[in-house]
Amino acid sequence: MKRVLQSILLVLSVSAGMQSQAATLGDSLVIRFANRTRMVIYAPDKAGIKALSAYDLNKIVRDMGMQLDTLPDGKTAVSVNEVEGEKYLKDTVLVITKRKGDVNVVIKGGRPNADSTDSEDDDYRRTQLRYRNRRSGFNVQTDVNIGLNTLLTESQLPAYPADQYSLLPLGSRYISFNIGQHPTIVRGKVAKLSVYYGFELAWNNYMFEEDVVARRGLNGVEFVPIAEPIKKTKLTVCSINLPVVPRVTFYTGSNRKAFHLGVGGFVGYRLDSYTKIKFASSEKERDHSNFYLNDLRYGLIGHLGILRANLFVKYDLNPVFMDGRGPDVRALSFGITL
Repeated sequence: MKRVLQSILLVLSVSAGMQSQAATLGDSLVIRFANRTRMVIYAPDKAGIKALSAYDLNKIVRDMGMQLDTLPDGKTAVSVNEVEGEKYLKDTVLVITKRKGDVNVVIKGGRPNADSTDSEDDDYRRTQLRYRNRRSGFNVQTDVNIGLNTLLTESQLPAYPADQYSLLPLGSRYISFNIGQHPTIVRGKVAKLSVYYGFELAWNNYMFEEDVVARRGLNGVEFVPIAEPIKKTKLTVCSINLPVVPRVTFYTGSNRKAFHLGVGGFVGYRLDSYTKIKFASSEKERDHSNFYLNDLRYGLIGHLGILRANLFVKYDLNPVFMDGRGPDVRALSFGITL
């Protein structure tokens, strides 16, 4: 009987010691990682461990790593108390949006301050930071222009009646492949000034309304009638251009682009030109020549953007053909940018 009582007392004493030790140590959280690293967190109770969700553990670990070299034994202690722990509180939410090189950062954060009488501190603070990406001036932009061509007569020449080179509006298409940059020069709250520059490879297609074909004559271009039945006949000019267009962009209160307007110029060089005839029998005929076209091209460019729709217009200031070697006409192209 005495031995039984001694056993019971021993069990009770061990149990009491374990409870006392548990009360002293509190709760603990052990996190094991794949690289055999362990993180042990001690707290007086479960509420203390749950309170850790308010802290940015990533930032604490980063600070510990930065301080490892400063202690001789390789140990690092980071104090997270009521004062020093403010910087580790997860009270900041970043909303980042990027639009063609410009980055808009909206910071929502800040703990309510009971001692402050500012109404802004009674709710989350909201701050907007706008800055330009350092690499925005080097981001390559590619797009495609698709539209129509027309020829504007500056002066009527007796040798070239207008009906000889009249065009089919929908058949006279313009297309260009563009590559360039669009850096921001000045940025304000509601508008910014930028400049677009680059290279474009363009094709001007002039589809004739009459059954004629352009030929290189002895003294100038000739529009020769085609005797056989045809489906279409056109003159195509391929050129490489260098556009430079300053642009002003306006934004709404929510930092969305409302519209932009740009006016600039371009200079280009003719790479190739040819005529193409598609006969009724589906046979095709091509003839490559310069057709007394001006090799150098220069003119004006206009850009207009409304929300996500982008439009362009181009006007050649110099004649399409050499002086006295063809009709006195200027090229006008317009369309959309994709």
